[in-house]
Amino acid sequence: MLSLFKATKIALNMIRKGQKLYSILHKRCPRCHEGKFFKYKVSFKLFKINELYKTCSKCGQKYYLEPSFYYGAMYVSYGLTVALAVAVFVISYLIGLSPLYILIAITASLLLGSPFVLQLSRIIWINLFVSYDKNALKKND
Repeated sequence: MLSLFKATKIALNMIRKGQKLYSILHKRCPRCHEGKFFKYKVSFKLFKINELYKTCSKCGQKYYLEPSFYYGAMYVSYGLTVALAVAVFVISYLIGLSPLYILIAITASLLLGSPFVLQLSRIIWINLFVSYDKNALKKND
């Protein structure tokens, strides 16, 4: 069995620069992990939730790889939404809430979590297609 120290070390290595998880959690360019991906932080303003830059300000990576590229992010969004709903259901059920309150909890979590899910699905989608390049900043100079 892994000790807590080893487990922490493994988790930190998964989040270091150069890993896809770093780009996803910090919402940074998938190629250089430096430039910002979204113009705005998470907000509930409908037209600003998913506004992103056209290219990375640091390495020049295009964020719109092709027309309608982010339609595929809908599948990622669906998976994240189902995972969130199942997690809220299990927690609510274990707490002992009635079915009506479980439904209310799931609905509230999906409504409040939608801006996060939308941004997360887009950054996950582009990370599936663009890999980290430690020399990306040098190539752009």
